[in-house]
Amino acid sequence: MRMLRPMKLDITPSLKAIAFLKDVPARAMKAAGREASWFCVPAGGTLFLKNEPADRIYFVLSGALGAFRESPNGQSEFIGHIRPGEPVGEMALFLGGIDLDGDGTPNDAPHTSSVYALRDSEIVGFSREGWRQLVKSEPVLLEHMIRIILRRVGREGQRNLSAAPKVFTLVATSPTIDLGLRAKALKASLEKLGKTAIIVGETTGEDKPAAFFDELDQRHDVVILISTIGDSRWYRLAVRQADRIWVLGRADAKPSNPLMPEDDSPARELKLVDVILLHPGDNRRACKPVEWLEAAGASRLLHWQGVEGPNCDRLARVMAGVSVGLILSGGGARAYSHIGVVRAMRDRGIPIDFVGGASMGAVVAGCVAMGWNDAEIDMRIRKAFVDSDPLGDYTLPVVGMVKGARVNARLKEHFGESEIGDLALPFFATSTNLMTGTQRIHRTGKLREALRATISLPGILPPVVDGNDLLVDGAVLNNFPVDVMRDMHRGFVIGSDVTRQPEGLKIDEFVQPAGFFRWVARHGFSSAPPIAGVLMRAATIRANTQFGRDITDVLILPELAETELRDWENYDVTVEAGYQAALLALDEAGIAAAVQSATGA
Repeated sequence: MRMLRPMKLDITPSLKAIAFLKDVPARAMKAAGREASWFCVPAGGTLFLKNEPADRIYFVLSGALGAFRESPNGQSEFIGHIRPGEPVGEMALFLGGIDLDGDGTPNDAPHTSSVYALRDSEIVGFSREGWRQLVKSEPVLLEHMIRIILRRVGREGQRNLSAAPKVFTLVATSPTIDLGLRAKALKASLEKLGKTAIIVGETTGEDKPAAFFDELDQRHDVVILISTIGDSRWYRLAVRQADRIWVLGRADAKPSNPLMPEDDSPARELKLVDVILLHPGDNRRACKPVEWLEAAGASRLLHWQGVEGPNCDRLARVMAGVSVGLILSGGGARAYSHIGVVRAMRDRGIPIDFVGGASMGAVVAGCVAMGWNDAEIDMRIRKAFVDSDPLGDYTLPVVGMVKGARVNARLKEHFGESEIGDLALPFFATSTNLMTGTQRIHRTGKLREALRATISLPGILPPVVDGNDLLVDGAVLNNFPVDVMRDMHRGFVIGSDVTRQPEGLKIDEFVQPAGFFRWVARHGFSSAPPIAGVLMRAATIRANTQFGRDITDVLILPELAETELRDWENYDVTVEAGYQAALLALDEAGIAAAVQSATGA
């Protein structure tokens, strides 16, 4: 729904309030103002949509906008916030007015994303001619704009704190939840990070205009609005002003569905909602976490044990945009090196707030998400994968070279009935849906079932049947899902990738290869035939070997020439290689100091 109300009037005084234009001479500003229009976009309204012609540039005077892109599966994904003083649609300056198709007529370049108002917003739009007049009078504007474009082009792979949410509305689902106490604990944790925060409740903010909230936004790093859920004026205002809504619920209670009354909050409509589950002392769970996600229409679920302490500090890092996400690639036995990476991060005092991966990387990530320490991760991985070959139950291939019974048993033994939503850390694993040719992101359900899907190497392990879907290894489409981690949080991303070096396939095994029975007669069933190496390499190889380098804050590349994808017994050397590579990468990047400074670790 388009909600623009353009007005032609003297907006020169408003333009002077835009810091980006502060050096433009008054005469040029007045001339450009004649080429400008003022817009009011109500919260939830559309400024422009992807693929619409980009014929002008906009500046936000007040309020906040949100930029969204379309994901490969057709869903709308949030890119970031656009705040007062920032430009919108700036790519039109460089691509618009150019003869793109060679027919002699200048084209209007299409917008590459859609932009909606997250709050009631005032916007000024300049025609291309108006912008040219500004640049002509103040050429340095062109340099400033180029910097903004370069930053936004790389936004998916950079920590852009200006694009992070700043206004968090905390809503309580039960009268037994002390919102004031929780907000004060978050504020204290934010202050330990060097961030300024303010708490606004009903008595302070109920009758305030939009400009009041804009001023709070500009003066503080984080604004915390608190309200109980209900059909009240303050509740509707608080959720309407939110960049992100945090729904606080008790883990020992079952939510009603729907959980919140109908309102016109853009944050709810665009699913910028998180569930924060509070855990009383007895740790009793009344329902599965996915029920809370569905009832709240939320995209993430985080846990809060106690009031002050590690969980509160983690939530504060999420609020401040300085949380740390760890992403681990697939790579068979080479993924053991990720265990060394985790140990190195812990030794350097770098917190892990979000974790995910593909294939065997997801298995190690699952261990971290379970909350296991280094010793327990070591013990469980040794028992599950090192002591005997997990892929040793070979069979005459029909849907796979192995039966998969060993893998199933070991996943159940070590991960049991744990639900992803109950894990200590937010976690995801990826798999590939052969029926649709798309990536599946596992963020709910049983952990062992998600891990079974993500390690199902095509041709080796039987695929996982999930309704009408057939799921195989996540490495097939995305072996290093840094992009998924970037969408999961706004902080640092540290990635460990173990598939950038070639697999040590033995060429002579493929010259006049022996038949199946001849191979078994020579080697028995204790070792896999060469086809296993071919299938594992084919599943983990990537056409774009550079993917991940530019969208991680730290990229760790362990040297694993001595470890093949199927070398399940070469554990200690592989773990140590990951540890040393991580220490080197973390120290060279200065990330330990940077993260510790940003997070107060």
